[in-house]
Amino acid sequence: MLGLLGKKLGMTQIFGENGEPVSVTVVEAGPCTIVRRKSKATDGYDAICVGFEPVIKEKRVNKPMTGVFKKAGTNSFRYMKEFKPAKSEGLDVGKEIDVTLFKKGDIIDVIGVTKGKGFQGVIKRWHMKGGPSGHGSKFHRTAGSVGMRTWPGRVLAGTHMSGQLGNTSRTVKNLKVFDIDKERNLMFVDGSIPGAKNGLVVINNKSL
Repeated sequence: MLGLLGKKLGMTQIFGENGEPVSVTVVEAGPCTIVRRKSKATDGYDAICVGFEPVIKEKRVNKPMTGVFKKAGTNSFRYMKEFKPAKSEGLDVGKEIDVTLFKKGDIIDVIGVTKGKGFQGVIKRWHMKGGPSGHGSKFHRTAGSVGMRTWPGRVLAGTHMSGQLGNTSRTVKNLKVFDIDKERNLMFVDGSIPGAKNGLVVINNKSL
């Protein structure tokens, strides 16, 4: 599976062929540069490493990664990602791949990091109903009993409780590429994808 790294720019509406408005997510897909090729002989598997978003200050790159970029003869990049394409012909180190890797109508998978909402209770995190909201009730927005009618009791693993909400990796599968803007490296994805504006996303082309 081959793909690109990109940046989520936001959502908008585009009119389809039948005149119906379609909600799409605008993604700046690439351009990405191949900085390394892995093979079964040296690494145990075949893959390519691509870089996205050049680093402005070289001092922000550590020494091991500086050596990788210097060996490849490319710029230093802020983000790196491995892909395992079905065919590796023509994917040489230093080659730039852009949004032309996709076409209108392609089915893709998009990986992003959801918005972090901090520590939240069970009402917001798990959409629990809660208790009565009238005066005198001491059970408004709590989880209620989590124990068991045994002695000694215990709490079952996986019980919904308060905790960190968001800021986790999520994959949305089988999204459709609504349109492509080759000049500006923009991709219009039908529907929503995880993450905040300017957040990093990984776009996988399931046919490559």
